[in-house]
Amino acid sequence: MKTKITLLCSLIFAMTLQAQEMKFEGEKALEIRQKTTCNTLEEGKPVYGMWEGRIYSRVQGEKDRHLFNVVGINVRHCDCVEDPVRGKGFRSVGREIMMYLDPKTNEIMDTWENPWTGETVDVVHVANDPVNMRGYVYEKDEDGKVSAKTSFRKYGDVAVTSYEIPLFYNNPLSGDYQKYVGGTYHAMEIFNTYYKAEELTNSKIKDLSQSNISWSRISQWLPWMEMGSRPGWIIANATGESILDQGAVWPRIQKILDERYPTYNTPPARDDKRPNETSWTVFKKFLADKAETEVKK
Repeated sequence: MKTKITLLCSLIFAMTLQAQEMKFEGEKALEIRQKTTCNTLEEGKPVYGMWEGRIYSRVQGEKDRHLFNVVGINVRHCDCVEDPVRGKGFRSVGREIMMYLDPKTNEIMDTWENPWTGETVDVVHVANDPVNMRGYVYEKDEDGKVSAKTSFRKYGDVAVTSYEIPLFYNNPLSGDYQKYVGGTYHAMEIFNTYYKAEELTNSKIKDLSQSNISWSRISQWLPWMEMGSRPGWIIANATGESILDQGAVWPRIQKILDERYPTYNTPPARDDKRPNETSWTVFKKFLADKAETEVKK
């Protein structure tokens, strides 16, 4: 009898933890997606997404190393449109930075001594401008049929969105023979974001008061580490929040923005059509600028 009661209690406990899967289509789905992307239904209102965390190495046969701490911010806003066939639509337009910090002092690193090669290299911080959605998300498809869909897991009053984004594309630093010798960039981004469920689903609530993120990334070595073809991966793990009040940007990040990246205090224009930047394209420009500087000397 005791065993049966224990099993029953365990089953009830498990049932209370199981998420309620919430699914939406059409205009409501589009509305929720815009809120989760830009924290607001108001066009052009900036949102400041901030995070902090750690980066480790993973090499077969050796102990993981705590390489860096990180702190970053994405500044974005939504551009809204309306199409006679596809209905309402939006896209996010933004830019972001992420600084690599010394794991012991937590200070910004502009050079780094590679423990595998013994070489001291320049640290190229993330400064990607722009980081935009490639296209608009619409309520309907080109035939006017409802196509927008979204879902989240609901735990009590908390809504959780969860995405895994596999990345596999030609490395901009490689040559013309990736098909034969490799040269692709391979990574995965993992996002879990937490909201108040009522704020997401209530159309009368235009702004989100809570948006907390958990971000992880598994990827190849960063290009500025100068690891070449050495086997291994890096693993990033961070948490943070998105806010609509610029006055509440974390002081450490605001100081970095003001002193190093003042342009990143605001998002790009809503009609920005520039191609997106990545760590690879930025590093390629860094190498070109460095070579040009050496020539001038």
